[in-house]
Amino acid sequence: MKAIILKGFGGVENFELTEIENPKVKENEVLIKIKATAFNPIDYQMRQGSTESKLLKSPVLGRELSGEIIELGKNVNSFQIGDKVSAYVGSLASNGTYTEFISVPSRLVAKNPSKLSFEQAAALPMVGMTALQCFNRVVIPKEKQIFIAGGAGGVGTILIKLLLANGNSNIYTTAGNNESIHHLTNLGLSGNNIIDYKKDNIIDVLKEKNLNFKYTIDLVGGNMSEIAAELLDVFGTYVDVTFFTTEKAKEMLFDKATTIVNIANYAPSLKNGSEMLDYYGNSLQDLFDKIDKNSISPSDINVVGPLSVETVRKAHQLMENNQTKGKKLIMAL
Repeated sequence: MKAIILKGFGGVENFELTEIENPKVKENEVLIKIKATAFNPIDYQMRQGSTESKLLKSPVLGRELSGEIIELGKNVNSFQIGDKVSAYVGSLASNGTYTEFISVPSRLVAKNPSKLSFEQAAALPMVGMTALQCFNRVVIPKEKQIFIAGGAGGVGTILIKLLLANGNSNIYTTAGNNESIHHLTNLGLSGNNIIDYKKDNIIDVLKEKNLNFKYTIDLVGGNMSEIAAELLDVFGTYVDVTFFTTEKAKEMLFDKATTIVNIANYAPSLKNGSEMLDYYGNSLQDLFDKIDKNSISPSDINVVGPLSVETVRKAHQLMENNQTKGKKLIMAL
């Protein structure tokens, strides 16, 4: 089968189109013909050889997909050939998703909502399950004010939708261009709750409003983690999705006796037995059920191109340069 492989850590020139062996289906797996896959920041962080590269199990990158089941393992009875499904596969599948086929443990898989295309469904597993983990693990009272660093991105978009559907309306976040601001207002946020971090001093703007943040959610890291830490009240809760908190931010969070909640999609994979796999399939099905019930809407997408080196390189460069404009980048096969 055709696949885009990573020849070595570094720049986008290290991607190459090649032929690799088709995966063989194990007894508890399904073989999926990939119809669409999505790009995530962790992809380029892996490509660069950063901390996330320790999760690599294959030279084929890509961690989520949507497609059609074409073969069942002998122990699989919860799906049928022809089912349209999606999955966040992490490092648990036969290979990554920048390719034509993948063999996946059936417990990772969820059936697509009928209203979604393959491209729309592929945009949801990783960002959606990250947002859902934030939402489920930190129950924020509806009247409390929330600061989200980087709300216009993929995780932020789904998280804001989940919070608004729950009745949390006191949400403040950042954006860096007019497209992102427009995207956030379309989600339902007031323009007064969106700070343009390229034009305004976030801390000054929010302190002028006399806001008291007991909850901050950092989807960016780096300098933004320091802003999120400074805005947070004493004994507040800091939700960290990035692992890029600076030493200065860590010191502020310690001094404020902060409750820190770390969010990581791969954490359940450290469990033993079927519980580890069930978490992924059940969480994704929960997310898809919310879409079927119109509790939340699918993400905006940008189909970058077909399975090709050019598509992968372009998508990685858009992510690295923060040019996604609130849309999930998709490769359609």
